[in-house]
Amino acid sequence: MKLAAGLVKPSAGRVLIDGHDILTEPLVAKKELGFIPDNPYIYETLTGREFLHYCAGLYKMDLKTTIEKVAYLLGLFQITDWADRRAGQYSHGMKQRIVMASAFLHDPKVILVDEPMIGLDPAAMRLVKKVLRDFVDKGGAVFLSTHTLIDAEELCDRVGIIHRGKMVACGRLDEIRHGDENLEEAYMSITQGENAL
Repeated sequence: MKLAAGLVKPSAGRVLIDGHDILTEPLVAKKELGFIPDNPYIYETLTGREFLHYCAGLYKMDLKTTIEKVAYLLGLFQITDWADRRAGQYSHGMKQRIVMASAFLHDPKVILVDEPMIGLDPAAMRLVKKVLRDFVDKGGAVFLSTHTLIDAEELCDRVGIIHRGKMVACGRLDEIRHGDENLEEAYMSITQGENAL
């Protein structure tokens, strides 16, 4: 199998996104994926709107669709009033919302999220949780990586616990928890209270 430059071949397994192998069909697979990193990076000299137009260009979206989708997402994430200010003026939470909006621009089927609540105030956290739940309710899938187990418990249908680099538990919440345990208690029980390395 020939891999694109810079790709690392996994030691085992495959990743399929909507049936497309990420290694053999990377461009097709990536069109179905939106990514929200834990550290939102936006070019400081661009406005939020310009950044979203830039991202839309990466997915070869036409201008009419881009304008409509950007306006919708700015409203959805409640950032319309800040859309035409330079990103250098944004708080971390505002940058996070712009980056989240960019992940939804191209109508992906899967959203991969790393620590989505960092830097968000309680109202923004509630908004993000609602957006992610609505996305799933409409048939999308969200893969959420977090150390905040209460967020995982509130948002996730299935949970995987990784300890010392290995998946040590995976399943529905009722399969991971025992009795009246919350997810934090289940995590401590599964890992014997050790710190993950």
